Amino acid sequence: MIEVLSSGALNLVQDLGRPGCMAIGVSRSGAMDAPALMIANWLVGNHENAAGLEVNIFPFRFKAECELRISCTGAHCALSVDGRPVPSWTCLEIRAGQQVVVERPSLGVRAYLAFSGGIDSPVHLGSRATDLKAGFGGFEGRGLNRGDRLVLLPQSLTLECRAILPLERAQHAEALRRQQVTVRAIAAAQAETFSSVSLDLFYSTPYEVTPQANRVGYRLQGQPLRTLEPIELLSHGIAPGTVQVPPAGQPIVQLAEANTCGGYPKIATVLDCDLWRLAQAGVGCSIHFKPISVAEGIEALTQHRVALANIQRHLGAGPSA
Repeated sequence: MIEVLSSGALNLVQDLGRPGCMAIGVSRSGAMDAPALMIANWLVGNHENAAGLEVNIFPFRFKAECELRISCTGAHCALSVDGRPVPSWTCLEIRAGQQVVVERPSLGVRAYLAFSGGIDSPVHLGSRATDLKAGFGGFEGRGLNRGDRLVLLPQSLTLECRAILPLERAQHAEALRRQQVTVRAIAAAQAETFSSVSLDLFYSTPYEVTPQANRVGYRLQGQPLRTLEPIELLSHGIAPGTVQVPPAGQPIVQLAEANTCGGYPKIATVLDCDLWRLAQAGVGCSIHFKPISVAEGIEALTQHRVALANIQRHLGAGPSA
């Protein structure tokens, strides 16, 4: 068990979410930076879908009430155990009574903490993830408060400690330093309803992340986008990665708690394997959309899965269930 020593309405219990539930009006939820949570779990010997913590409010402090292993991935954060600096992206042995602090990131936005065994929160619709918008899942459907105590599932303490920093993450750090993040996108259903000028602008000019950015989606600010003529659509299914354009012309990228339906025209869809890049882009960061074909998108997704499988193999983690 661990005890939370700092409050944070946006510090949430998350796993990889609820796939297959959007048809009944339930968002996928889960970790905004899914690969970071997967790797954090592998580092401590968990299945990749074990529930951990998505930390958005810093510094985050907790106390271990038993011996356990932890790892911290995602954003570039300084960690300490009882005041002693320790590395991130590694498996750490924590003794009962020790206090862990995750400091504000120097790069990125969201950190992910995994605990050996995983957090034992109730399973709703096949997931322990917090759906903050709907107010269920995770820890009482809310963010964590000081004094909350999280129960952990049984663990094995025979695992050797290991560490890794994926090359892709090290390379992405430079993009975060420049505050210029590039994501790949394929044309969406209504792309042809936009003017050629708007399509050129969307892919050639940056869009800035505004303060109206959360787990549902990022509202961006930049050159306004216009359809060839006014268009009204019946509400239809959307998903994480969908880029909608409301009448004001400023795009919205749907993310982990994406609305399950909407009526704004869709100009593009960000590749699922690039959503973690958006998850680590903070307010004020410039987002560049790179156009790719469906075939290129499939190849990119395949390469992403191969890279994760190689990391899993390197860490000696068991096969995904």
